[in-house]
Amino acid sequence: MSSVSEGPVVHTPALDPELKLPKRASLVIILLANALLQVSFFIIVSSSNEYALHLGGTSTFSGVVIGIPTVFSALTLIPLMKYDKGGYLLPLHVCCAASIVGMILYGLAYKANWLYLILLGRITSGIGFSMWMYTKRYISDARIVGIRRRTTLASALIVGNGMGMGLGPLLGGIFYKYVGFGKGAGDIWNGFTSPAWVLAGVWLVYWIAVKIWFEDVADESVTSDLDIELQEKAPVQLIETKTDDPVNATGTSVSFHRHHLSSADSPRSASSPDVPSDKLGASQWASVIVICWFAAVSFFVLGAWEANIPVFGASNPSLNFTPFAAGNFLAIGALSCFPFFILNLFLARRVQDRYTLMFGSGMGMLALVVFMILVSLDKTATGGSSDPVSNQVGVGSAPIFFICWFAVALGFNVASTVTMSLLSKQLPSTQRWNGISSVLVQCSNYLGRVTGAVWGASGVSVGMTRYVGVEIAVTGIGLVLASGMWRHLKAKTG
Repeated sequence: MSSVSEGPVVHTPALDPELKLPKRASLVIILLANALLQVSFFIIVSSSNEYALHLGGTSTFSGVVIGIPTVFSALTLIPLMKYDKGGYLLPLHVCCAASIVGMILYGLAYKANWLYLILLGRITSGIGFSMWMYTKRYISDARIVGIRRRTTLASALIVGNGMGMGLGPLLGGIFYKYVGFGKGAGDIWNGFTSPAWVLAGVWLVYWIAVKIWFEDVADESVTSDLDIELQEKAPVQLIETKTDDPVNATGTSVSFHRHHLSSADSPRSASSPDVPSDKLGASQWASVIVICWFAAVSFFVLGAWEANIPVFGASNPSLNFTPFAAGNFLAIGALSCFPFFILNLFLARRVQDRYTLMFGSGMGMLALVVFMILVSLDKTATGGSSDPVSNQVGVGSAPIFFICWFAVALGFNVASTVTMSLLSKQLPSTQRWNGISSVLVQCSNYLGRVTGAVWGASGVSVGMTRYVGVEIAVTGIGLVLASGMWRHLKAKTG
């Protein structure tokens, strides 16, 4: 009898749970949702001031119109999280429906000649903006995203933010100028309303795509939060299995597969120090405060500049911005950041989140200080003239003003990249804490957006020196807090 020889030993490595990613089609749907929401938020920025004035409102009211959706987004999260069952399909349906209806209402305000209908339309759109929280929760969901992939996916969200900040005002300005109010324009389709009608159609197409391609997460994992933690922390063992070797017909090969011990087999208990506790320590709570502060400040400053530039540009004789010019100014600054957002996708795998947070905030802070100096000195690098009526400086006539806007947009967008991913790394990777952390960051974003939009629209009336001074103050507080918590903000890269 011939002896049976053993074939070669094959080691089949399992996918590292720290590097796992969701299904590509579903991930694309989520990233597109974020980008479309950004475009929907910013497309009215360039013309909202003129639209509000046409309907009998004020510049401050236009700031409220820009920022008010975030208030109702936060309120929508309360019932939505109660019924989402840990999934994302219901929020996507709500997002699409609310975005379509909101855009329709915004477009009908001109025909109705009712100022508060644009506010009602933005409030309805705000219900759809609740999806912003779910995009953040998705990219940090431990069931589908490994801890070393979260900052990378968060950087992908910021690419969508850049698209929205750039394309939104640009398209709004283009529609205002080229659709306009002349021949072919009417009470339904004109320079103010056309962006809303086009976006309503885009959201309808996107909704169909969601129905076809999106696969929800809720049914893919029925394990408990503790099971997820134990699976990620369990030791690896090699299990020997014999399989037929197609190469050696006379024998068998031995393959070793990598398996995680189940919670029942693992020598570690739920109280093991390797498994994160469900309760936070003082340093973790301090990290939560610091990160949420930056989440609010980043969008406060960005929202303030986005709302202020059209108003300041229109009121300053050295600029005399039309909605088209304001949209171009905002768009070019944001789109100039786009290559750096792409670069950040690759750097996120190698750079710690705390360094990204400080670098982005520091760049934004420097731009604010430079702008503050220009305003205080009442001159620009090219000798811009001041406005004797409003006592505002014509800084917009100088290239340095554009550079300031570019640095603000780049810096604070980069800083906002890591807020969700860094917080998710600081807290236990359970479904409960993922939900809590995503709500905390998103509500901080909402707070920054609404207060920033109102503050920016009021910048000319309160004085540009005071306007920029407040932004410097809140950013400086964040930098001091982060410096004090520097050691505790360290987390895994990627």
